[in-house]
Amino acid sequence: MNDTVANKEAKTPAKRVGAAVWYLLLPLLILAVWEFVCHTGIFQSYTMPAPEAVIRAAVDGIRDGSLAKHIGASFLRVLEGFLIAAVCALALGVVTGLSKKAECFFELVIQILKPIPPIAWIPLAILWFGIGEPSKLFIIYLGAFFPILLNTVSGIHNLDGKYLELARVYEVDKLRLVTKIILPGALPEILTGIRVGLGNAWVCVVAAEMIAATRGIGYMLSNGRSLSRPDQVILGMLLIGIVGKIMDDILKFISKKIVKWA
Repeated sequence: MNDTVANKEAKTPAKRVGAAVWYLLLPLLILAVWEFVCHTGIFQSYTMPAPEAVIRAAVDGIRDGSLAKHIGASFLRVLEGFLIAAVCALALGVVTGLSKKAECFFELVIQILKPIPPIAWIPLAILWFGIGEPSKLFIIYLGAFFPILLNTVSGIHNLDGKYLELARVYEVDKLRLVTKIILPGALPEILTGIRVGLGNAWVCVVAAEMIAATRGIGYMLSNGRSLSRPDQVILGMLLIGIVGKIMDDILKFISKKIVKWA
């Protein structure tokens, strides 16, 4: 019995290494193909820079501080717009999820506005708020709002009715009902909505910065296009993916800590 357990424990590091290899295999294959394509002359350097050119652009950005400035500007915008959207969406989601009248009142407008991409609002956002920060925050807000709202409503609707019946029997007041029963029960779906909303917010800020900004990752992409710097464009694209991945992993970790069964 002990030998079996020991063998299983001995295999654990090997399995971890194997999982890591599979996890990194596709990115390494893409990198190898990218390197091969660039050095065989299939694409010209001004259309597809080699990986080392992108690395040099990253090193230069780190040295002069521009990379940190752009990432920091985009991150702060996302954080501000996302937090505003989360508060509004959670409040409206709880009201809509608990009240049939409220759901009927808001449903038509929500269903009409939900399919409209946040990027489609950029012209109106610039007309309404100008090219400053408010227009960008508005686009981020729209990107994060609907996933959080819809998942909050869905989480409340999918809550086991036995909990609500039990709360009625014991005459639990509304505040405790929401904070102690409804929100904890709907938390897994709410956290899923928050993760999706944060991802959408990150995409939206990049799009908004490409239209009107003087700093941010979206500005990096737009500036790289204007200067015919494909290395800067690809670097910006990679940063979007890497930062987005890190943000999602952090939320995923927090979700598992908050909701043990998630």
